[in-house]
Amino acid sequence: MTDDTDVWKIASAADAARARAAAAGIVVAAGTPALDRARFLTSLSARLRNCLDQGGTWELRLLTGGTEHEGRLDVRLRPFDGGNLRPIDDGHLRPIDGENPRPLDGGTPRPFDGGTAEDGSACEPVLSCPLPNPPAPGGRVGRPTSPSRALLSADEDTAAVLRLLDEQERLVQLHREELHQTNQGVLALHSDLEAAALAQRELLEAERSARAEVERARRLLNFLADASAAITSSLSPTEVLRRLTDLLVPKYAARLDVWLFDEEQGEEEGPVQEHSRAAVVAARTGRPQHAAAHPGNLPGTDDLPPAAMSPDRPLLAIPLITHRLLGVLTLIAPGPRFDADTCLMLVELGRRAGVALDNARRYEQHRDTAEALQRAQLTELPDPDGLLLAARYLPATQGMNIGGDWYDAFLQPDGSLLAVIGDVTGHGMHAAVVMGQLRTALRAYAVEDNSPAEILTRLHRMLRHLQPQLYATAMIARFRPGDPEVVWASAGHPPAVVRDADGSVRILDDAPGVMLGIPIAFTYADHVTRLPAGSSLVLYTDGLVERRAHGIDPGIERLRQALAGLSTPELEQDLDAAAEALLKPLMHDSERDDDVCLLLCHTVTYPAS
Repeated sequence: MTDDTDVWKIASAADAARARAAAAGIVVAAGTPALDRARFLTSLSARLRNCLDQGGTWELRLLTGGTEHEGRLDVRLRPFDGGNLRPIDDGHLRPIDGENPRPLDGGTPRPFDGGTAEDGSACEPVLSCPLPNPPAPGGRVGRPTSPSRALLSADEDTAAVLRLLDEQERLVQLHREELHQTNQGVLALHSDLEAAALAQRELLEAERSARAEVERARRLLNFLADASAAITSSLSPTEVLRRLTDLLVPKYAARLDVWLFDEEQGEEEGPVQEHSRAAVVAARTGRPQHAAAHPGNLPGTDDLPPAAMSPDRPLLAIPLITHRLLGVLTLIAPGPRFDADTCLMLVELGRRAGVALDNARRYEQHRDTAEALQRAQLTELPDPDGLLLAARYLPATQGMNIGGDWYDAFLQPDGSLLAVIGDVTGHGMHAAVVMGQLRTALRAYAVEDNSPAEILTRLHRMLRHLQPQLYATAMIARFRPGDPEVVWASAGHPPAVVRDADGSVRILDDAPGVMLGIPIAFTYADHVTRLPAGSSLVLYTDGLVERRAHGIDPGIERLRQALAGLSTPELEQDLDAAAEALLKPLMHDSERDDDVCLLLCHTVTYPAS
């Protein structure tokens, strides 16, 4: 499409109005959308006002062009220089010599598309508007006949813009309402999320607290189990109390006091001491008592005013009860209070401590009785000419402290002496009874002047007949006055150790016979060994030399070395001290799980008659 140009001279507001009306007619006729049309005409009015504000005469050109499918209206403003234009009507001009502007004073023509002319006057930049339906070339389509009519037509653009504005406002209102609803939903969602987060935090805190409580309860239960095992593994009341103190102080109690009653009268053991009111009430009622400035509200525990012996810290008095009341355990809190879980644990530990103390007391009573019975059966050693005798008996520290170990030494009618050492298998009253039977039978058989081997053979037959489930070991040595030889026989017993007069030590390792009571027929044999004056014979039971971790041979070697370390004067001056010296290197452990018997025989020069 060929460009078409309209030129207008702008010298007054009326000229500007007519030019604007012409431009409006073009864009209206071309079907330019109302919004684009309003924007274009508003911008044109602003430029025209700017030109009028600057003063002088201006030249406005309306150029329509583009293609047949898409047109454009360009508006160009510049100061008017009176060039080759001819008037068509008022203010409307037509170029005479074409569209190109004439140079001013033979110089460069004034531009139409902005910038500054050579004379310093400003030129407005090009203003464009799309024309969907451009006019035919040379056409004057849409030019209004008067500014008044153009002004009325402008209201249509304003109305269209207002309709668009109303529509946009409705859309904005709709979107605002949707946004409001969305915001409300988001706020509700945030509120739900915050509530869920708070609930989750509370659940996590509750779980953390529950885990802490479970862990604390687990630690208390583990402590209770370990403490119970510690106090019940001892059969000594003193040791039970010592272990209880070590376990509870200082973690669970700043101080501990145990008030024990006499077993028969139910009175306090030892000198009378002053005790707290809580301990007295606990002893009278059999219930745990809590004494503090404020109630503890502990489970199963009564509350009392603070105790005079501990006014600043709580005091807990726990009765030690089994089938009867043994005493009261009093604990002073390590801190400002006893909590409920710790109180339950301490009360239960007190109950178990009472059981441990009761068992330890009963064990001591039975042990003392058994030991007295055992010692009552041991022989008072004779004092024959030419022979010194010393014996030691140590009961086991574990179990009932009564077993089948025994020693014996007695004179025969012919003046000889039989030294006997023996050990019945097992422990307890039954073993002690069998030991007594063997001891009595052995003395009876010895009256008939039988040799050591014959005595053992008869004991073997008796034990097989009377006690087929029990066995025993034994060794018998016969000493005859003035005879440097000793006749001996052994029934499965550890070998005797001999120290000769020159200080050398040997072991009587001849093969022993079988144990007494083994279900086979057996005849024992006598053995002879020299034992001149100044020599020593040591008889013993396996409890002296046998250790579970090392066996019996190392123990026999230690006994041999201990015997070699004794001198003849030591043996003859104090044989009891010598017996103690033999025990010392072998009894370095205070705990023994077996009885120990030792019979030391030392020959001296037989006095002349």
